[in-house]
Amino acid sequence: MAHILVVEDNEIMQKLVAAILEREGHTVTVAPNGKEGLDLLSVPEPPYDLIIADIMMPYANGFEILNKVNKSEGRRIPVIIVSNLSNEQMVLEGFQLGAADYVTKPIMAGELLLRVKRLLNSH
Repeated sequence: MAHILVVEDNEIMQKLVAAILEREGHTVTVAPNGKEGLDLLSVPEPPYDLIIADIMMPYANGFEILNKVNKSEGRRIPVIIVSNLSNEQMVLEGFQLGAADYVTKPIMAGELLLRVKRLLNSH
């Protein structure tokens, strides 16, 4: 199964997403804010197969996570961006920055798992 990094500042969402993914057998690492997410991605070969990042977070946002992933050497890690904003401009900006997918809050378990499975199978 996959090792997934979840970068989310809302503790309830952290636990919910981690529980959904772990129930499917994935290993989950949680970063409680964008800065810690960036720190976890700063190692030479990040061990993650997929990243799920909230757009609006303190210290660093989901777009900064996307930029970090896109600028890193080595294999490309797909990123799903998450937001409770249904702002079309943010969605478009996320895709322009290289997001592999976009999910709105509240997250539905079935939808999240289908998107994760699709991305993991395509990379």
